[in-house]
Amino acid sequence: MILIVCVDDHNGMMFNHRRQSQDRVLRADILELTDGKKLWMNAYSRKQFAESDAEKILVDETFLDAAGDGEFCFVENADVSGCAERIEEIYLYHWNRDYPADVYFPVDLSVWKCVETKEFAGSSHEKITRERYTR
Repeated sequence: MILIVCVDDHNGMMFNHRRQSQDRVLRADILELTDGKKLWMNAYSRKQFAESDAEKILVDETFLDAAGDGEFCFVENADVSGCAERIEEIYLYHWNRDYPADVYFPVDLSVWKCVETKEFAGSSHEKITRERYTR
């Protein structure tokens, strides 16, 4: 499976059971990145995508178990530590901001290789950085 995760400057993902932020341009980038491929997420994450994108998104509360090899998983509030060995790639979107957080991305990226970096302006963020990691 291929993870897609949004983090702040300290790898924070959520605070008080809510996502730290969201961005329309980032969502469009995710849909472009996953075009023609399966994109899994839970119902909480699905709410931020437009209804017109429904056919591209597979919703399952156990999506990390349901996703197969080469399939994308957009993770906001799910714990990926139990499926670390199944992760093939990671797309990490950085907000380039420091937000309050109580849930953090648990994967140790020191054993991964950053093979691609892309920066773009978001709708609500001056700069969003997307990094692609492989083993």
